[in-house]
Amino acid sequence: MVWCSAFCGRRDPVFIDSFKTTGFAVASIFVLAAIGFLLVKKKFLQDKSLEVLSRLVIEVTLPLLIFCQLVKDFRFNLYPNWWVFPLLSLSITACGVVCGLLFTKFIKGGTENRLQFLSSVAFQNSGYLPLALVNALLPKAEAGVMFIYIFLFLLGFNLLIWSAGVYMLTFTRAKKFEMGSLFSPPVIATLFSLVLIFFGFYKFVPEFVIRPLRILGDCTLPLALIVVGGNLGQISLKRIDKRTLFFMVLAKMVILPLAGLWVLSQLKLPALLGLLILIQLAMPPSISSSVIISHYKKEDYCISQGIFFGHLFSLITLPLFLSFYFILVVLK
Repeated sequence: MVWCSAFCGRRDPVFIDSFKTTGFAVASIFVLAAIGFLLVKKKFLQDKSLEVLSRLVIEVTLPLLIFCQLVKDFRFNLYPNWWVFPLLSLSITACGVVCGLLFTKFIKGGTENRLQFLSSVAFQNSGYLPLALVNALLPKAEAGVMFIYIFLFLLGFNLLIWSAGVYMLTFTRAKKFEMGSLFSPPVIATLFSLVLIFFGFYKFVPEFVIRPLRILGDCTLPLALIVVGGNLGQISLKRIDKRTLFFMVLAKMVILPLAGLWVLSQLKLPALLGLLILIQLAMPPSISSSVIISHYKKEDYCISQGIFFGHLFSLITLPLFLSFYFILVVLK
């Protein structure tokens, strides 16, 4: 790998500076998450209040953020390849499935245990953390572009996790498929915004309407991180399956982003697109998986452990891989 050998030959503190920058950004994100964690542990936020806060983010502030950002910055002529991003989410999930399948033979227990392990590797925290990380890491103009990338990426991801993800996590139970779960408020907001932009109706939305909606939408990131931390605070870690946890961290937090770095080093992709790919590959397991097994009343074999320790390990792995990526971009 050319970029790796070039890095090894450098004596300047590029890696250290990059690690400090990305590490600070990740740490600042987890400070907000830690507040949510402590609020739950101290019983300031009860289960019901955390659920209300979560619904506020998912059903109100995040859809408003998506709507305002897309109406303001997205145009089909500026992003002619917009359809690539939903497909990219399918590809990254497929990579996670393949990587997870390589380790399922090492996972003890029955089919449900292995499928939960596979789901932890395949589905990542693809919305809240990437948005917060981009907001903390990039200048405003580049962060705005990345927000649009992430919203379009989520269009494919949400459809996947609420269809294939539900099937994987509830495999042994006869159930009716809930079509409504595919069209969550963020998905509806994305589709609605794209329709408005496509037909040019966005021009008729007055500024005095957009401005208060944007103010409310801007509350999404801090509220979302408090929800993430609160959800982590609710996780029960009574019996830790160290073997399953080890392979989950190895596959999800090390092998996937490492493979992504190698692929990106061989391709000449735009820097922000490559950053999106690496961020999504390096994210810890999706909290939505815990929501799914709770909704369908499934036994939690390893989902909660994977979410908790995945987020914990990401404090180290995220700055590490992002630092290598920034060096890779600089050395091109």
